Amino acid sequence: MFKHILVPTDGSALSADAVSKATDFARETGARITFFYAKPDYPVAFYGEGALIDPTTPEKFAEMAERQAGELLAAAEAAARTAGVACDTVSVTSDTPWEAIIKTASDQGCDLVFMASHGRRGLSGLLLGSETQKVLTHSKIPVLVYR
Repeated sequence: MFKHILVPTDGSALSADAVSKATDFARETGARITFFYAKPDYPVAFYGEGALIDPTTPEKFAEMAERQAGELLAAAEAAARTAGVACDTVSVTSDTPWEAIIKTASDQGCDLVFMASHGRRGLSGLLLGSETQKVLTHSKIPVLVYR
């Protein structure tokens, strides 16, 4: 069965619920978990007429992203530890979370990705897709989608 599960989280309610369910799943199967968070990269400035200027420096932005990652991953880790599930945490900076999820799962030797469904509907789903859909489409590692 599965021995090492990657569980991406983004801080949403559905993602927090997926962390809980993944922890239950890992406890029942004897697997360990690596919780994952993709920190956003500093937004590229756009120059020209009507451009919005963000007063946040790249260093401040990185510091805020790191703090957010730490808080989200600490909460997931606490839930796993309380349930008696061995876990680690990983965060990377990436503007393409789906790619970072797949790369991290591979790099960490995970045999399952357990993630929440954040499927967009309608036109935005058609144009933008979702991180979950992209992981499903491109991953060679099995993906369990929690709804």
